[in-house]
Amino acid sequence: MSDPVPPKRVFHPAREEAETAAQATVSPQTVDPAYRLAFQDMDFLLREDLRPVRFQLELLKPELLLEEANIASTFVFYGSARIPEPSKADALIAAASTEHQKLVAERLKAKSHYYDECRTLARIVSRVKPDAEGRRQFVVCSGGGPSIMEAANRGAHDEGQETIGLNIVLPHEQAPNEYVTPQLSFRFHYFALRKMHFLLRARAVAVFPGGFGTFDEAFELLTLVQTGKVKPMPILFFGRDYWNRVVDFQALVDEGVIAQADLDLFTFCETADEAWGHVCNYYSAMAEDLGCC
Repeated sequence: MSDPVPPKRVFHPAREEAETAAQATVSPQTVDPAYRLAFQDMDFLLREDLRPVRFQLELLKPELLLEEANIASTFVFYGSARIPEPSKADALIAAASTEHQKLVAERLKAKSHYYDECRTLARIVSRVKPDAEGRRQFVVCSGGGPSIMEAANRGAHDEGQETIGLNIVLPHEQAPNEYVTPQLSFRFHYFALRKMHFLLRARAVAVFPGGFGTFDEAFELLTLVQTGKVKPMPILFFGRDYWNRVVDFQALVDEGVIAQADLDLFTFCETADEAWGHVCNYYSAMAEDLGCC
């Protein structure tokens, strides 16, 4: 006689229970919100004291889907949502109605070449082959929005590769750009959880010129590495002139609020090839073959 094979589970799946619950007989008891299954009760899930549960859900959902997609590591792209694609830069200038707006538009046009550099770097990164276990490495990940984020997702899309977008709910609509892979397009309520997902799988980060959001993401990463909470990785700041204009890094050293060695946490770059060369050299020194360096 062969050994008995026990069933995989004895409880009905939650989905099946939910379908059964939907068929409940209508009565004063069954139509009251108290009778709803907890995981189907939106009023309950959105209570103030359920915030810890919502944190956990925002952490867990993308994690499970990225794991199921066999994504081991990401190459993260930060940058402005306002820098135009080069072909659209002149239209921005033409639309300016004041001298100040024209000056701003001209400065944005001067930075529009970073759209192409971002797209090119994303294309290069997307050529990295899966590892020996079939796990996908350096999958392009952006905030999922326009401009620099679009350029990153577009570069991966150019190579026929899947690409991640981490959107955030904002008072004004922020839709995912058209190059984000639909099944890897995530939407967050909590900035903190979104930033955590940027870094959980990150093994290299490119920081293009940007504003408050870019500063927030980039300097949190630098702080995490500086304090030893995150292991060092290639952190590539595109546009030395821009960054030295808007942040006086050496002044931070001179004022004694960071160490001189902290300036070695990141590298200035101007081109995609320069950035990728730095990443290859960084991991070659750690004896890790990236497959296409």
